Amino acid sequence: MLKIKQFAFSDFGVNTYLLIDEETRQAAVVDPAMSSESEQKRFDAYVADNDIKITQIINTHLHLDHCFGMDYVKNAYGAPLKAHPGEAAVAAMMQQQYSMFGIRRPAPKVVIDVDLKDGDVIKIGHSSVEVIHVPGHSPGGICLYYKEGNVVLVGDSLFRRSIGRTDLYGSHEQLVGAIRSRLFALPDHTLVLSGHGPSTTIGEEKVGNPFV
Repeated sequence: MLKIKQFAFSDFGVNTYLLIDEETRQAAVVDPAMSSESEQKRFDAYVADNDIKITQIINTHLHLDHCFGMDYVKNAYGAPLKAHPGEAAVAAMMQQQYSMFGIRRPAPKVVIDVDLKDGDVIKIGHSSVEVIHVPGHSPGGICLYYKEGNVVLVGDSLFRRSIGRTDLYGSHEQLVGAIRSRLFALPDHTLVLSGHGPSTTIGEEKVGNPFV
């Protein structure tokens, strides 16, 4: 079974998740966004206090705010980055993304170590999550479906009563189509954990989301 720990990091309010296999204590970090020493220490303390072994980083997409903690986690824990290859071009624009948001420091070089594609099953200890490709917020946006726990981590594709912006290398039509065909195909009771803000369910968004 996976335990899911949520953190909120940076001024962008990014939800970073730890997916922890309770039997082996192996874990994946999803969208590392810690952007200050205090946030790094809070993350490290939780990892140490709970005897967690971080084995991988999984990014739902590679917009700058979801990458603030990438170098830190890679260097501190030696974990490879897994993401969809469609995000390589987004990662290559990281300095432009920083400039767009008025961030004047040099942007990190983000390199995908392991490519993920739709339908891949990612093992985390004795547990696993399935990759669902949901492009539109960004070209290689993915969601992580933990079927056993009735949970899907959707990055910035879907929010409670909203959807992700599509003006940063995205497509509104593509995103709406992918949400309808891929995410809304999941059971209504599936818990939706987004990259920002509160949780929701697939059923709630089917009937109440005005953007889909």
